[in-house]
Amino acid sequence: MATTIEKIEIIEDAEQIASMILHSDLVQDYRDCLYRLQNDEEAQKLIANFLKMKDRFEEVQRFGKYHPDFRTVTKETRELKRQLDIHDTIAAFKNSEEKIQQLLDQISVLIGGAVSQYIKVPTGNPYFDSISSCGGGCGSGGSCGCK
Repeated sequence: MATTIEKIEIIEDAEQIASMILHSDLVQDYRDCLYRLQNDEEAQKLIANFLKMKDRFEEVQRFGKYHPDFRTVTKETRELKRQLDIHDTIAAFKNSEEKIQQLLDQISVLIGGAVSQYIKVPTGNPYFDSISSCGGGCGSGGSCGCK
């Protein structure tokens, strides 16, 4: 495939967009939240405990409700997950991550829509999926109405 000037310009424009994103307030906030998360001992302990519990949960899930520790492990896993969700540092990090994901979804939908309304842009977000044809993730073989 021959590289044309037009392709090079498109790649340079994409690099410029990437640079703009990397220098945005959203990414700076993300980096700040990531730094705080990595240096928060309590948050790191919660994450480590949750990962250990997740391994136990996966082991129990292999046998389902017939495993002798099914109820205990399931309950403890939900409790640890709740602790993660309400921890300030972790919640702030997840929130900043979500904001960046929304920005990237919006950019993807704009670019896909500029090419054609039928371009499928997998965003994982029902709002954007309804805007852009099908979203590419229905997996229903067209029964959702996408073509």
